[in-house]
Amino acid sequence: MRILVIEDDPVLHHILSKRLKEEGHSVDDCYDGEAGFDYADAMQYDCIVLDLMLPKRDGLSLLRDLRSRGNASPVLILTAKDAIDDRVVYFGRRRRRLPGQALRL
Repeated sequence: MRILVIEDDPVLHHILSKRLKEEGHSVDDCYDGEAGFDYADAMQYDCIVLDLMLPKRDGLSLLRDLRSRGNASPVLILTAKDAIDDRVVYFGRRRRRLPGQALRL
């Protein structure tokens, strides 16, 4: 799989990228929202690992712009936000569940 990791925390980024590469995935690394958008917009990834709180551009606006451009890459969102209000803002009515997956709010 070709995976894009967009995470500004260097320790977490290193761990994610290293483990994904050890599992045989091809990984591109970005440390801010602007670079992440440029990479994601230029190439179709099998998966994007996206932090919401990024420098230069937040993950939510990055994701909205990618979707408005027709990019349908699956996205795994990383966030430290855990308040109910934050979850409603970020995931609102567009949340989807996989069969058998619990929905936790």
